[in-house]
Amino acid sequence: MLTKEAVMEIKILSRRGMSIRAIAKELKISRNTVRKYLRGEAVKEVARRRPGRPRKLEPYEDWIRRRVEAAAPIRLPATVLHREIKAMGYDGTERTVRRFIAGLQPKAVPEPVVRFETPPGHQAQMDWGEYRLGRRKVYAFVGVLAYSRWLYLEYVESMRAEVLVACHRRMLGDFGGVPREILYDNMKTVVTHRDAYGPGRHRFHDAIWSLAAECGYRPKLCRPARPQTKGKVERAIDYIATSFFYPYVTRLALEGRVPELEELNAEARLWCGTVANVRVHATTKARPVDRLIEDREAMQPYTGPSTVPESTVARRWPRYPLQRSPREYDALLLQEGAQ
Repeated sequence: MLTKEAVMEIKILSRRGMSIRAIAKELKISRNTVRKYLRGEAVKEVARRRPGRPRKLEPYEDWIRRRVEAAAPIRLPATVLHREIKAMGYDGTERTVRRFIAGLQPKAVPEPVVRFETPPGHQAQMDWGEYRLGRRKVYAFVGVLAYSRWLYLEYVESMRAEVLVACHRRMLGDFGGVPREILYDNMKTVVTHRDAYGPGRHRFHDAIWSLAAECGYRPKLCRPARPQTKGKVERAIDYIATSFFYPYVTRLALEGRVPELEELNAEARLWCGTVANVRVHATTKARPVDRLIEDREAMQPYTGPSTVPESTVARRWPRYPLQRSPREYDALLLQEGAQ
């Protein structure tokens, strides 16, 4: 007869989709035994634990409870606890420890990200998106005004510092002003040494530092390994992929061609002007084009050179739904470019 723990193990493995044969092999019991307990025919036969035969973990359970309570709210992994009690003489499995502490510690939840809203004209966020266009890579320079969610998009073939600066100039021209700060990821063309002069005092790339000094904004870095701190541009990049890039280039792939960079950028400008910046934003419940007025009133003027061509809105950009995952689209485009 099986113990209560063994019966529970059979049920758990079955719920995970394992076959009767696989369960029998895993637990080293017969297939008929597995079938019997899954059908519930042997529930009354479950053996009671014999007195005088304590479980291997029992002498350590009180110690584990105290250990877990003392560490709270920090979660101690089963690997650590198993290693510690093993040094005390425990010779059981790590799985037994994991099952025991499952009811002692709360389930891990992702750290909440507090949405940070900024006043008009205060902040813009910038980041790169990477895509495949046929057999080559292109990079999307994406800028978002944090208050209005006004979106600037441009595709280039390099992320070099001089390209980054040129894209900034065109972005600021499109914004119609300069925000107080621009938030960046920790990319090497922006920062060369984080905290070089003390906490929060970074050594920025000469190109970005010169541009910021000329235009009058403060470059700011998001926390390392925390892309959520620039979530507005992160979500914009996802939106661009699913609403513009993949629908557009895969439609052309069906026609047997891959767009040139100039054509892609022309369509991107048209999409920004007729779709992205005139839709009702899910978070602000307003159109970016309407809130842009407040952003421009609060920003300082941009007087530098700008080569952003005027967007024509004579025709509306068609909305092509994204039917497959971006990975499948990448594969299709790579195949098309190889032909």
